[in-house]
Amino acid sequence: MFVTAAICAGIRPWFNESLMRQWFESFGLLNKMSEASKRADESEKPPPPNWILVHPTYQQMKSLEVVDSAQVHAAFLVYMDLTEVRQWKEVSCVKSPELQVILLEGREKEGAPVQTVLPLPVHRSLSHKSIRHVLDRGFPMLLCAVASDSTLVYQRMTDGLVTPDPPSGPVQDLGRRQHRKRRQKH
Repeated sequence: MFVTAAICAGIRPWFNESLMRQWFESFGLLNKMSEASKRADESEKPPPPNWILVHPTYQQMKSLEVVDSAQVHAAFLVYMDLTEVRQWKEVSCVKSPELQVILLEGREKEGAPVQTVLPLPVHRSLSHKSIRHVLDRGFPMLLCAVASDSTLVYQRMTDGLVTPDPPSGPVQDLGRRQHRKRRQKH
């Protein structure tokens, strides 16, 4: 709306504000523009200062009574990433009483198998026993390290060794000789 006014003012320097208002009113644009402006102002209201603390999922996580508040915060950040950014389906949070952590379970897409995500702040240590405990739940596992700046790093954990996927695309054997550097004579 302001762009149109700026263009008109730039093209016709003799336009003043009252003439522009009359022009917009004659085409019925002034009311539409003010309504759009009101809607934009309403939609741009900043969230409450502690919106995380009042989020229903955060409240649910707090009710699980995990002692480490940093892990609860990390779990919430991972939950938001999975649901809002990665668009996972059926994401829920469960407490692991043995580990005193919140685990997330969800599906990467509709119909995909359930996966367990272990969100951990980077300062918290992890043992083989705790990884084994999560893997024994029977679902594929993702470990998510959460940095203090909210950076998330996911690592797929498996039970045993997994062979790598073959390279995609055509593969050519260039031979050993092409990889050697020639010695220069001094």
